[in-house]
Amino acid sequence: MSNLFDLSGKVALVTGGSRGLGKAMARAFALAGADVVISSRDAEALEKSLEEILIGTNVRGKFLVTDMTNREAVHELGQKAIAEMGQVDILVNNAGGNVPEEADQITDENWDNTVELNLNSCMALCRSVIPDMKKRNWGRIIHISSIMGLASKRGRDAYSATKAALIGLARAQALELGPHGITSNCLAPGPFLTELPGSLLSDEDKAKFADRTALKRWGQPDELMGPALLLASDAGSYITGETLVVDGGTLVNTF
Repeated sequence: MSNLFDLSGKVALVTGGSRGLGKAMARAFALAGADVVISSRDAEALEKSLEEILIGTNVRGKFLVTDMTNREAVHELGQKAIAEMGQVDILVNNAGGNVPEEADQITDENWDNTVELNLNSCMALCRSVIPDMKKRNWGRIIHISSIMGLASKRGRDAYSATKAALIGLARAQALELGPHGITSNCLAPGPFLTELPGSLLSDEDKAKFADRTALKRWGQPDELMGPALLLASDAGSYITGETLVVDGGTLVNTF
């Protein structure tokens, strides 16, 4: 059974890999035998995180500083990863952000930046690495959506719109890329207490989120490692176009 999750000889590229969920997923891939490339805008954080990701492994690692709101830089990220590591087999589009503004308050600038970061960068990076995946007739694309793409909260207009769009993108890509041995799926995390919700939510909101889950707690970043490894490995070879919700039972709590 362990062979199903073995990523030896594969290369994983994880955006937003310097902290939180991205760092945890990159660590999972490294432990499974994959070489890893992580990116973000913070070189110092990337260098430190890569050292921690590679602890106890014999895989290669690389970090690439990239502004994911710069379309040209996003394309270059994919090409640099391929040039320096030889290939990209697994792409995790994890980088994202949110500026909480309601429908009659959101500015054009904040809307455009959120769409560029959360959605357009994913399209551009896919476009950069898919030809390389097609050459080997094998690939895994994982878009990090959110339960906010399936439900929402006040002030999350742009965020929910982009996270819902990733679900549609994965479904379309599944049809286009399936004949080439490439799967495309979404992970939809719920309340994981990483830096983003930690900085946006009050203590009262954090307690409310925890109470809404069936497990009555926030998730820890390491708890996304297993779901990510499933979709990145041969264990998930017949899963494509799907959205795997990892939310501690939040969405089942209707009332």
